[in-house]
Amino acid sequence: MSTPTYQKDAHEVHDPEVLSKARAIIEKCSSPKLMQKEVIDAVERNAIWRGEECLNLLAPEAPTSPTVRKLLASEVGTRAAEGHIGPTQRWFAGTTHIDEIEALCVELLKKVFKSNYADHRLVASMLGNLTVYAALTKPGDNIMTIPQPTGGHSSNRYDGPAGIRGLNIYDVPMDPQELTVDLDAFAKKAREIKPRLVALGASMTLFPFPLKEMTQIVQEWGGKIFFDGAHQLGLIGGGQFQDPLSEGACVMTGSSGKTFSGPQSGIILWNDPEINKPITDAIFPALAATHQVNRVAALAAAAAEFLAFGEEYMAQIVKNSKALGKALHDRGVTMLGAHKGFTKTHQVIADVRSFGNGLDIAKKLGDANIITNKNLIPSDKPEDWDYPSGLRIGTTEVTRLGMKENDMETVADFMIDVLEDRKQTEQVRKEVIEFRKAYQKIHYCFD
Repeated sequence: MSTPTYQKDAHEVHDPEVLSKARAIIEKCSSPKLMQKEVIDAVERNAIWRGEECLNLLAPEAPTSPTVRKLLASEVGTRAAEGHIGPTQRWFAGTTHIDEIEALCVELLKKVFKSNYADHRLVASMLGNLTVYAALTKPGDNIMTIPQPTGGHSSNRYDGPAGIRGLNIYDVPMDPQELTVDLDAFAKKAREIKPRLVALGASMTLFPFPLKEMTQIVQEWGGKIFFDGAHQLGLIGGGQFQDPLSEGACVMTGSSGKTFSGPQSGIILWNDPEINKPITDAIFPALAATHQVNRVAALAAAAAEFLAFGEEYMAQIVKNSKALGKALHDRGVTMLGAHKGFTKTHQVIADVRSFGNGLDIAKKLGDANIITNKNLIPSDKPEDWDYPSGLRIGTTEVTRLGMKENDMETVADFMIDVLEDRKQTEQVRKEVIEFRKAYQKIHYCFD
């Protein structure tokens, strides 16, 4: 078999160096079996480094329990189950037990979130947002969403599902100091443009939104509030954040990873029977067909864990976030929301301009096995995306590994050692690996 010739592609969006390295590895292999082994080895390297040796402070990530991981590899993952639950609504026969699994998942999600309706078929949380825009808007409608420098996410902007739907997108006015909606400015602007939908979706999320007041305003012209709870979903289910559905939101989406700590995918929840058909019609057959039943089983198991341990787990996440924010603040790092207690969620935001930019600082910490991410902050412009001024720091994973408030002091010390060059990066990395040895067990689960 001849070896294909690879040429540089000016249209390739992926890093050409990384792709070139992968090609070189493949071309060195003498058989497809060895190519497969390279994939397996890469997975194992990641499992050891990220799973055992790092302080993972990424807000969008959480380790799943052994049971959830086992279900993700289960036999049912090879099965297809197009359609709604029930034998007459399936395209394929032989789905009796799949119907059981999916019905259990739906009912568990409804129980966790105290909602009338729930859907489990969205293989990514961003598809939940696309579902909402497809079901509740039409191209050319006005909507309002949070801009990115003050916490908004692309899924509700022109480069995401809202833009794909052809919507006119206006900014929800945000208070850059209080890090929540500027209600007076919102009322004025909303009454001018009368948005059909207002999306509250923030990936930089520290404090609750004035949902009840916003709902009262948009109801004047029949508008609706949509809550994108990608990050806060677990906190909401665990009673540690506002409950959007009871405060006026017509629908809520979220990630089943992140704070909910299940398999990576999406969840959508709502109470109003009037929007049941448009939402489910958007999900199937438009956005989900064969939807990974192994993931559904894993999601159901994670929901059962959440019913037992969610309140305690989520409360500790918030305690750890507050403790880490204070510890960094006390060590001279500028923290957003310091005057409000730093946060009421799973994350804190650092302004790292005195140390460099967010990209360089995240890389530097990464070299010491401390994983964070660069983040825009209110003083940035949208075009600062590649080199923003902020750092987003989450406590979900370290909390599930059993860390408490006093451990956040140690985490802050590691970070300061790197930020202020008090120690060589390699020395901090060794100390982090040693520290992690005591935190290898997954907590807040039945295993």
